[in-house]
Amino acid sequence: MVFLKVMRIQQIISGLLFLVLTSCATTIINDPVNIPLASSIPVSRPAPVGEGLQTGDVMIGLSFSGGGTRAAAFAHGVMEQLAETPFVVRGQQSNLLQQVRFVSGVSGGSVTAAYFGLHGENALADFRERFLIQNAEANLRTSVNPQNLFRILEGGVNDSRGFPKWLDENLFHGATFEQLNRPGRPRIFINASDIFNQSPFIFIPMTFNAFCSDLNAYPLASAVAASAAVPVAFAPVVIQTYAQNCSAPMPPWVTASSSDPDTSAIQRSFATSLSRYRSGDIQYIKLLDGGITDNLGLQGFLLARASANTPFRPMTEENAVRIRELAIFVVNAGQGPRGDWVNTVEGPTGKELLEAVTDTFLASGERNSLDALRLSMLKWQEVLINYRCRLPRSQVRELRGNLTGWNCRDLKIRVTEVGVEALDPATQNAFEQVETRFSLPTNQVDLVIRAGHQALTRNAVYQSLLN
Repeated sequence: MVFLKVMRIQQIISGLLFLVLTSCATTIINDPVNIPLASSIPVSRPAPVGEGLQTGDVMIGLSFSGGGTRAAAFAHGVMEQLAETPFVVRGQQSNLLQQVRFVSGVSGGSVTAAYFGLHGENALADFRERFLIQNAEANLRTSVNPQNLFRILEGGVNDSRGFPKWLDENLFHGATFEQLNRPGRPRIFINASDIFNQSPFIFIPMTFNAFCSDLNAYPLASAVAASAAVPVAFAPVVIQTYAQNCSAPMPPWVTASSSDPDTSAIQRSFATSLSRYRSGDIQYIKLLDGGITDNLGLQGFLLARASANTPFRPMTEENAVRIRELAIFVVNAGQGPRGDWVNTVEGPTGKELLEAVTDTFLASGERNSLDALRLSMLKWQEVLINYRCRLPRSQVRELRGNLTGWNCRDLKIRVTEVGVEALDPATQNAFEQVETRFSLPTNQVDLVIRAGHQALTRNAVYQSLLN
């Protein structure tokens, strides 16, 4: 009898819980917004990095890590410092920010990258007011209640009516990749994660060409939202494939990657994803935060070089002969170890444990990505030097304009991290207290911007460029 009473109570509780959840039930709206590539539109191809831009001895690449508004503000501070650094190009006064030729962003860093891609140096004038000190969580569901619990069970609390809508209304105003990929602009990589293929998803023509969708028509706000879609807090951003419309062949490197034993694991994973998109086996691609696969946003750089069909791509041939240094600044807004539970027998608490596991997961992946990029760029440096040294002097003169100071071996590609370790103790301690979210107090935003300035000025590669 007691057993039956217990069973009855459990049934009543289950029934009540079912009623609560079903009464709060709501459909997640994340319908695809990408469109098929029209037959009259040629398959899009990225312009070489630096095309239409005057390049001197130095070319700069930037990658902006994840970390919510903290990451966006840190990246903004680094760009401000570059803009404040005078630099002479072919006898004309310029600054280091104008030497930036490609920018990669993930999660919070993708907001800064995309806005800079749209507006160039002018982005520095109003990005703080239009994004950094705004409450980008205004349209988000953040409270703990039965309705949000149900949404978690459905796949994510927030959908396309939240962050993508806010970004479009407050920052991007209907901009698409057509505006982002205009000639004479730096190349921008927005990074998300394909959670089915367990691989990076990069918003570049090569990716969209694989499933015959028009990248130029894709809203920039949706791409940035996909890059920042933290699991559970956000439902996956959905992209529809149109493989049935494809007629153009896949790039040769995609097929070669499956059989070449020297292909890197990152390249093979991306190539496998592209092949699956083209095969028609995947009708809908589901995207979440780019930090899941690479929280530094370096995959775009790696794959741009891996898929190149010449020694100098993704640069132009002229730039490959003109430059003496390519400096890639990896701007990492990640935080160091937190908490004092290592000094007690007890702990960490459940919350601290979750934070520690997440931080460890991200830090481990960041180190692997950084090492992979350094090895890739070292190899590219060797390839470029060999290419330059084989060029006839007549071709060098045509590309450079003259042979004055020409030394085919005078080329360095350097990858350097700009992060919390460079800050003074007081600034670092304050930086560590800043949360990973999309709404921060103004005083914290300004502190993080100043930290970006300080971290860059203390960087050895930056200091060498001043010379």
